[in-house]
Parts: sequence; C-alpha cells; structure tokens
Amino acid sequence: MTYKKIIIIGGGVIGLGIGWQLAKAGAAVTIYDRSEVGRAASWAAAGMLAPLAEAHSEEPELLKLGCQSLERYSQWVAELEAEAQMSVSYRDEGTLIVGLAPDDTHQLRHLYEAQRNLRLDVNWLTGREARDIESALSPRVTAAIHCASDYQVDNRLMVTALQRAYQQHGGALHGNSTVERVVIENGIAMGIQTQDGFQNADTVILSAGCWSAQIAGIPDAIVPPVRPVKGQMLALQMEEGIAINSVIRTVRARYPTSVYLVPRTDGRLIVGATIEEMGFDTRLTVGGVFELLRGAWEAVPGVYELPILETWAGLRPGSRDNAPILGKTPVENLIYATGHYRNGILLTPITAYEVAKLVLTGETSEVILPFQLDRFLK
Repeated sequence: MTYKKIIIIGGGVIGLGIGWQLAKAGAAVTIYDRSEVGRAASWAAAGMLAPLAEAHSEEPELLKLGCQSLERYSQWVAELEAEAQMSVSYRDEGTLIVGLAPDDTHQLRHLYEAQRNLRLDVNWLTGREARDIESALSPRVTAAIHCASDYQVDNRLMVTALQRAYQQHGGALHGNSTVERVVIENGIAMGIQTQDGFQNADTVILSAGCWSAQIAGIPDAIVPPVRPVKGQMLALQMEEGIAINSVIRTVRARYPTSVYLVPRTDGRLIVGATIEEMGFDTRLTVGGVFELLRGAWEAVPGVYELPILETWAGLRPGSRDNAPILGKTPVENLIYATGHYRNGILLTPITAYEVAKLVLTGETSEVILPFQLDRFLK
C-alpha cells in the first residue's frame, strides 16, 4: 500500500484533529504552525459545545452541522482520552441562558420561540426554576432557557490530548515554523515552501484559522474569505459558596456584550467574550474587561469576591457568512478546513472525521457539502 503524504498548515484543534485521524489511517502527516502549536484560537476558546444556544433560524445548515458534531462528541472524547491517556474534562451539565430585566426577558422569549420553531430540545424556566438548578444566580434573573444538551469540554486539555494522540501515530509537528507559500503548478498543489526549503505532498490542507487568507501562493480568486474576530476573556478562581456547574449565558438587550460563564473541573470560571472587528489586534482593553466583569457580576453577584487568574484575547476565524469552509478547492490536492468562527471546538470532531475521509477516499460527504468554498465563488 502506498501511504499518502499530507501537509497540514495550522496546528490548532482542527489541524491536529484532522492530522490525528489521517495518521491513524496510515498517512504520513506533517503539521506546520506559525507559532506554538495549539496556542492561538484553540487555546483562547471557552470550550462550549452549544449548537442550541447559538442557533439562528437563518443558519439551518450550520445548526445541523453543529448538532451532528455534538452527537459524535462522546465517541470522539472516548477515542481521544484512550489514546492520549488523559481527560479532556467533557461535561454534560447543560446550559442556562438567563435574562435579568424586562427587555432581556422579551429578547429571551423571542430566542426561545425561534429555538422551538427549529424543533430544538429547550425548556422555558422561571427565575426561581433557574436558581433551583444554579443557586448562585442573581435574584434579578427573571427567566431562563435550559439547553440541557449543550455541553462543554476543556479546550486546552483537548489541545494537549490531540497533540499526544497525533504524535503517538507518527505525526510530525513543526511549531514556530512559517509556511512561506503553497506551491501550485498547473493547477495542482505540489507542497509548500518553508524556511527549510520545499516540502512536497500529495495533499495540502489549509487549516490556519484567521491566518488562512495570509498564506501566499494561493490564487487570488480562491483565497479563503476568513478574517480575525477578536474576543477578550478572563478566568476567575471559584471559591467556597460559588459552586457553578452549568454553563451560564446572559441575554442583555441594553448592553453591547452578552457574557457566558463556563465552570471548569479544576475550579476556574471562564468569562467571555467580546466580539470585535479589530484586525489582528490582541490587546486587552479597559472597556472590554469591564463589560465582561459587569455582565458576570449581574448574573452571578458572588463573582465580586473571586480572584482573577488570567486575562487574554484570542482571534476567531470568521468567514464571510461565519460558517466554516470545508473541502475541495479548484486547485487539485488543496483542501480547506478553516473559518469555524465561534464553533471551532464544537465542530472539531465532525471536521476531523469528514475531512480525513475526503482525503483518504476523494469523496465529499453530504455532511460537509454545503460548506465548500464554491458557495463564495458563484
């Protein structure tokens, strides 16, 4: 059997996930990342697996993809934890979306009706019913939507586990290694040019997140329309008296930033996130951190006393329609797996399974068919 030689540009969870599946299948896989592997958007994320909470009626295909990926998550986690010999802290306590004022409740009711119209498994709760689930919630919480099947995973643990599993199957990893350009001859991707020279490949997979449009050598007409979308975040240390188990998300009609609070098994409480079109700027701002802290305190007043452990900003890879770009391109042997925006962690399993299958068989599955680059080329 002739094993395929695969080069993946980008070592976040998408690149690592695809690489792991391909290496398991016997392909010779090499991943190149411009910085430390897995330390960009994958590290900055909150790890929410929330297709129901993020559902929009105008994005039915994306909702379907997210739900299909969530269905595969337990299998993905079992497989990954067994091979990496470590936990990724997959948790299934569900998500509460809460409102704190009459305007919020009106917006929350509108969201609930949209979710029900999409036949999603969600429940409307009174403020008291929400506090029965999470006693730390503010007495000002007037109503909530319970998304019992929206889960979470610790994305940083998943980065580490994927790196271990990938390398155990012989996958090569080059961090802090810039890809200068994709080498294309006569409409066929032949490999890449790096600081160490030309590296040939049977298939090149572009999964460089928000930097995907920066890779040279790709014809202008098919440069993936992916941009950075900044998100500021912080981590608090939960202490006695603040025991949160569910993911909590706020709906705030009158404020620029709705927040989410994601409890970790190790006692951290992740608070995020701003959504800012600021190019590649990753600086923290007073306004951004203030909005996050205000939103967290209004939903869970007890956070006022908690220590701040960490602050950071990440860059989500947003496409023109904020859905991922997956599959073949007009350049033979060049495949895209980028543009996952706010759903990179959620969509990692389905992206990895389906893109690996595409590379190995040449066939694009019905699952990823709606997300090909050609939707932007028509």
